[in-house]
Amino acid sequence: MNMQKKTILCVDDDKDDLFMLRDALHEIGGTYEIVEASDGIEALDILQQMKAANNLPCLVVMDINMPRMDGKQTLVALQKDEQLASLPVVVFTTSSSMLDKTFCAAKKVDMITKPFDYATLFEVAQRLLQYCN
Repeated sequence: MNMQKKTILCVDDDKDDLFMLRDALHEIGGTYEIVEASDGIEALDILQQMKAANNLPCLVVMDINMPRMDGKQTLVALQKDEQLASLPVVVFTTSSSMLDKTFCAAKKVDMITKPFDYATLFEVAQRLLQYCN
């Protein structure tokens, strides 16, 4: 039986959001390693390293609004890579813009608006973990 931890890559420039999401994911339990990146450039670097190590994450959770390389640019780059294109990606953002929703729908990724309370965040974390099973 493979007891290797499943990895989730969380990409967000907001340290508080990363902390709260990591906390909610850990509270649910399970053997998940949370790897963090603060923007798309860092995320793509990490994904290339993971690809080389043959240890891709079971899920990428990514914000849209980030410096250097935003979530949309990152998603486009990710989907151009044959191996990375099959990764489940969830856009987790404060945005409620129709343009962002349309973009995510066109790219076939779920978009979840960041909740304002911990109970809702906990429900979102449970939903996110379903991608890893």
